Amino acid sequence: MKTPSAHPSHLITRNHGDDALDRRGFLNCMAWAGTGMIWTATGGLMSSSLLNAAEPAVPGADFSFVQISDSHIGFNKEANKDVIGTLKAAVAKINALPKAPDFILHTGDLTHLSEAEEFDTLDQILKSAKAGPVIYVPGEHDILNDNGRQYLERFGKGTKGAGWMSFDHRGVHFIGLVNVAAIREGGLGVLGEEQLAWLADDLKAVGDSTPVVVFAHIPLWTVYPKWGWGTDDGARALALLKRFGSVTVLNGHIHQIVKKVEGNVTFHTAMSTAFPQPAPGSAPKPGPMKVDAGRLRGVLGITQVNYVEGGHSLAVVDSTLG
Repeated sequence: MKTPSAHPSHLITRNHGDDALDRRGFLNCMAWAGTGMIWTATGGLMSSSLLNAAEPAVPGADFSFVQISDSHIGFNKEANKDVIGTLKAAVAKINALPKAPDFILHTGDLTHLSEAEEFDTLDQILKSAKAGPVIYVPGEHDILNDNGRQYLERFGKGTKGAGWMSFDHRGVHFIGLVNVAAIREGGLGVLGEEQLAWLADDLKAVGDSTPVVVFAHIPLWTVYPKWGWGTDDGARALALLKRFGSVTVLNGHIHQIVKKVEGNVTFHTAMSTAFPQPAPGSAPKPGPMKVDAGRLRGVLGITQVNYVEGGHSLAVVDSTLG
């Protein structure tokens, strides 16, 4: 799959140490969520600054793209009875950016029940985004009724297997993985042997100094296994990426921001445009979390990623709909 072709660079985020986040570490991370922060590194030292919505996230950025996730079109329970409205607000946020993004990555759960009209609505709303193409990977809610047939027909043309693909854009290699096709209810995500073999083959032609961005629905790292927030064979995929100087992994699924840097890999899970979920261990189980109406848009949002050629960091900026 070819789409809209930079130098070794890193997405810089807050480091929270171990793979399995304890609740204190998670809440510390959440304290920064949605405040519009840019993280950068100079000489190994990290610094942050507030994003001014009236200015580009990174002045002089050579290209940028936006990640949105978990739009759940069709959901209408108390946590958010207007997911169409909040997705439209996300598009308005994108359209207000000083420079149109080169493309949008949607990291799954486009719909809530995989119904045709839900896919239609999602498609029509995203067509109004002032950006390049929208590139998708499915979430488990997109393959409920037909093992993903509708999803693949509408959004997976030119992809492999259950919807995985790769493409190059301005020197960065992007890889879209599918870890929901073999998932058991409440279980960890699964990539599977076929996809892992494809990934190994795909990476053979990619130079070690090429920055790599991987995107999938469920986190590839173990955020909270009790709730299925991780990928059972994710470590095998990450092992294939060890030789690269810069790897960024973007996910959705958990509807909240968690960031971690481990070696050459930066992990980032995004907010939903539909509803929040509880912090790991703070509720009996995951699921839509109701917040005060005035707070809802403050816990929903989009993620913008900026690249400056010749620099040594990509900047991730999380921006709420509030």
